[in-house]
Amino acid sequence: MIFVFLFCLDEVLNHWSGNRNCDLNGHSTLHDPPLLAKTLNLGTLPCHKELGSAKGAFGHELSQEWSGTLKNHLRTHSGEITFKCDICQSSFSKSGHLKSHLRTHSGEKPFKCDLGQANFSHSGNLKTHRRTHSGEKAFKCDICRASFSQSRTLKTHLRTHSGEKSFKCNLCPASFSQSGNLKTHLRTHSGEKTFKCYICQARFSESGTLKKHLRIHSGEKPFKCYICQARFSESGTLKKHLRIHTGEKPFKCDICQVGFSESGTLTRHLRTHSGEKSFKCDLCQASFRQSGHLKTHLRSHSGEKTFK
Repeated sequence: MIFVFLFCLDEVLNHWSGNRNCDLNGHSTLHDPPLLAKTLNLGTLPCHKELGSAKGAFGHELSQEWSGTLKNHLRTHSGEITFKCDICQSSFSKSGHLKSHLRTHSGEKPFKCDLGQANFSHSGNLKTHRRTHSGEKAFKCDICRASFSQSRTLKTHLRTHSGEKSFKCNLCPASFSQSGNLKTHLRTHSGEKTFKCYICQARFSESGTLKKHLRIHSGEKPFKCYICQARFSESGTLKKHLRIHTGEKPFKCDICQVGFSESGTLTRHLRTHSGEKSFKCDLCQASFRQSGHLKTHLRSHSGEKTFK
């Protein structure tokens, strides 16, 4: 038998605030047990834990459904773990959480997308997926008003404002704002090259680098200069090219203040100040500041005459 769970609001408010002269407005909402937690905010009641028994703090009978719901809720405070996975021994405070967990072992995906073929093991994942169809972006950045379809994407985005870099490399001082960037970085230490070109079998540590490489084979040049219509296979090359039109020289020498449009040109220039000659001839030990000068020098050994 399901019993109705009736509270006298006057008694509840007495326990809650110590004031018996409180307004009884809204008492009727307490006759619907599921509304009780929302209406009273049980977390603030001194008698909260007493409500876990079959009889509530005020001696009234709980419905079977409400008693079970409250019992589940109280485990969030006690830390009690009742439901255990027989496969991996993980433990959960609610039977529903165990049920969801078991799908990671069975591979069951009961939640199906009505608009495509995608299936999911959790209803929440399906809800998130549906936003890819609707275009809904419910999660907004309060700083720059950018919006996202997933809360975790917003969380990642917020690090671009805070400068937080939580993911640290345990092999060097580098740190990153995203776990994926750390994963990519770790390949520079391991030498792992997961991404393989199906045409020439060259291998790369990043998918983006492979994508750029494939344009060598396809001849694709998707980046176009809006001024002279020249096309490039990489966005960075287009960015450098645009400086020819704008005259921008963002790379400046700290010693003589000369500006350059490319960082590599600045690096070469700095050697005129330091006297560094990094390019050495293996045949006579002559050294040069620029690789082009070494290349010209090597012709003196080979006898090659390029210019006729």
